Amino acid sequence: MKCLLIASESAQVLFYWADQDFEARLRQQFEDLPEQHGETHVPAFEDSINTLFAPLLISCITLNEKISDTYTSFISENNYLFTVHQFGECTYIAVNGDGSESEDDLRRKIFVLKKVIDLRFGLVTLDAGILKKTLRPQDTEKRCKVWKMLQGLLITYSHLREEDQSFLVEAVERLIHPQLCQQCIEFLDRYVVQQINGSLDRANEEVVHTFILVHTKLLSFLSSRNASSLRPSDLLSLILIAQDMYPSDDNQEGLTDKDLEKSLETGEFNTPKLSAAAQEEGGSLECNSHQDTQPAIQVAEDTVQSPESCPARDTVPLRVFLDASVKDNYCPMMPHNMYCMSLWPGISLVLLTKVPNSQVAVSLYHLLDAFTVIEARLSEGQELGHSSHTHPNMSDLKQKMDKFIKAIGVLKQQLQSAWVDFKSKAFSKVNAGNPPDLLQACRNVKSRLCLVYQHYFLLKPAGHSQHLTIDLQTKTQNNIQEKLMDWKDFLLVKSKRNTTMISYLQDFPGLIHFIYVDRTVGHMIAPSLSTSKKSTELGKGPLAVFIKNKVWSLVGMGQRYLQKGYTTLTFRDGDYYCCYFLWFENEVGYKLPVIELPVLSDDSAPIGMLTGDYYRKLLRYYGKNHSLEMIKCFELFTIHFGVIPADFIVQQCSDLARRLWEPSRIPLF
Repeated sequence: MKCLLIASESAQVLFYWADQDFEARLRQQFEDLPEQHGETHVPAFEDSINTLFAPLLISCITLNEKISDTYTSFISENNYLFTVHQFGECTYIAVNGDGSESEDDLRRKIFVLKKVIDLRFGLVTLDAGILKKTLRPQDTEKRCKVWKMLQGLLITYSHLREEDQSFLVEAVERLIHPQLCQQCIEFLDRYVVQQINGSLDRANEEVVHTFILVHTKLLSFLSSRNASSLRPSDLLSLILIAQDMYPSDDNQEGLTDKDLEKSLETGEFNTPKLSAAAQEEGGSLECNSHQDTQPAIQVAEDTVQSPESCPARDTVPLRVFLDASVKDNYCPMMPHNMYCMSLWPGISLVLLTKVPNSQVAVSLYHLLDAFTVIEARLSEGQELGHSSHTHPNMSDLKQKMDKFIKAIGVLKQQLQSAWVDFKSKAFSKVNAGNPPDLLQACRNVKSRLCLVYQHYFLLKPAGHSQHLTIDLQTKTQNNIQEKLMDWKDFLLVKSKRNTTMISYLQDFPGLIHFIYVDRTVGHMIAPSLSTSKKSTELGKGPLAVFIKNKVWSLVGMGQRYLQKGYTTLTFRDGDYYCCYFLWFENEVGYKLPVIELPVLSDDSAPIGMLTGDYYRKLLRYYGKNHSLEMIKCFELFTIHFGVIPADFIVQQCSDLARRLWEPSRIPLF
């Protein structure tokens, strides 16, 4: 019984998603109404959603108008939990009626949806009017396409959040095999970046990032020399999109389970042998069993029989907007094309290309940022300062706008007209005393700038503009498939047993499970936690599910206490002892002193990377008093048997963090 929707300030539903139970109950409710009134017409489901939520939306709008505040959450008479959050003029409402989600879960889902919308639509989200038309196009077919895309990503995220540890703690998990990782980086450099960027068929696109995924785990990642760094939150979002495009196959899960069960029984871990053709080529992958793997990480290495065919791929790229810089000019929503190619079921190759006119996006961002500041200042009743010390500098803004309008080739007349109107009010002494008119003129310019951004990067989506040719995409896909042919089955098994608890039991008696996260780079290490009925380290039966629930509960509690400013949490939970630690280190691993962290309100963005990038802000906050050194942030979640003394557990956690410190530094980028 779950639902999530976005509504405008006029109570119009801009987007909705509902699970089958919620939809069935709502349909039944509105099917009964015509019978009670002697009518035959049954309203469409979208109309039913509008009718159901209209009173709540009107109430939220009224509260905003009267007291500039609204609900954060409440429980209805039938025990439905509602969570509400306002982003600009859009109201987000998440509902749960079966008790499976808490208020924190619903708020997290709302913020993830906001992140997805920013990722797919870019800077047009700064203008409420354009955003409404983007989320709810007049054309029914286009509207269904947009809603289906957002609904699919929500469903995929919810599934991964419940099943995958990397999405539980919102950090990227890498496949730990340094030699194979390094070899793949070389292949990505030679057969993807160099081959595509040196081709005449690339349509002025340039590959800036490329990586290989095995399910949700990152095998290798490579950026071109001139590329800016990719934020961990953006990388995790791209993994979400890739999983939505090529979800894991349940039939394939059964195949890997057989080999996992065999490896558990025999204790034999074998790496694949290369084909004769691969050995003759000279550029092939090589591996000498366990000798080249990390001694601290023991993995099950066996082969499976996976399907040879891979899902049919769409050669049209997706347009995504990522945090990036061009020639030292920052833009938080730089347009990129995303190509996702399925090498085999469960293994994907992702390419991110910089599109033509990227510099236009940078210029638009800086102009929109300036007018957003001006709009906020005027809305608060402040005067528009013309001093050289104020931001933005009005004289500098005037020069940049005049120069930009001369350079653009679209919507020039409309932007010019709005800009002239703003200048006449902002720089004229006659109209200087009329803030409402100036505020409206500022909003008009901002809206026109968003329309220019939309025209360049959204109205002509990636599929309707030039992009990498099909032949070039196919050649790239075939090259990487050829290089990984001998490893594909091994990788599928390894993704299920990337790290095992067997390696830690001797040195850490009583330890049941742990999750270690390097928040500086957004990476995590955790033993595989399979709940398969066929094979698991914890045996067969409900035990694996029981431990999994303990882990999910510990992470949720740790995040709630971190939100209140706590960095350490230890407690006894029945027969188990649970710990959570967050700490800071400098670059050489020296632990830095604990400081008092800010306490967040209950309706603030949830802890995580997809919901507001909390840890990036936390590092910036801590770094204020350590400006001369690089600050790193780490987290550790552990579950022990409760019979182990508490002092011994705390010492174990310290030793475990020290042991995991080195594997987290395996070169990846």
